[in-house]
Amino acid sequence: MSASVSVPRRLNLSVQYAVQGLDLPERQQLRRWVRAVEPDAAQLTVRFVAAEEGRALNAEYRGKDYATNVLSFPYETEPVLQGDLVLCWPVVLEEAAAQGKRVEAHCAHLIVHGVLHLQGWDHESDADAEEMEAEERTILAQLGYPDPYLNEKA
Repeated sequence: MSASVSVPRRLNLSVQYAVQGLDLPERQQLRRWVRAVEPDAAQLTVRFVAAEEGRALNAEYRGKDYATNVLSFPYETEPVLQGDLVLCWPVVLEEAAAQGKRVEAHCAHLIVHGVLHLQGWDHESDADAEEMEAEERTILAQLGYPDPYLNEKA
């Protein structure tokens, strides 16, 4: 009989709040959302930032001079997923209000979306976008959230 060696399912999650505000998710919520996408070992940082930092990061790393909702910085996928997610909190709040969604549901969607990016998913082609959106819908439904691509009150 051979013994199997497995990587522990440990999640090392660092949460940074570089912005203050209402409705910021707590670490426990973030862990739940990350775990729904990545049940295996992971080492992630989630940072919530103001518009100025979000804009600077988007300009530096994507060449786009505006603050975007979520940025993903993948480092490794094997044997342990490693990466950073940066959420620009004012953009998250504005989008949730404009789309008639609860902030919690929108933030959960962006965390799921970002972790999928860390795993290597993308939406560069229509086919890739459809596949990624379907995966997001499945994960969010399992978490009890509505379809993020419907413009309905969540």
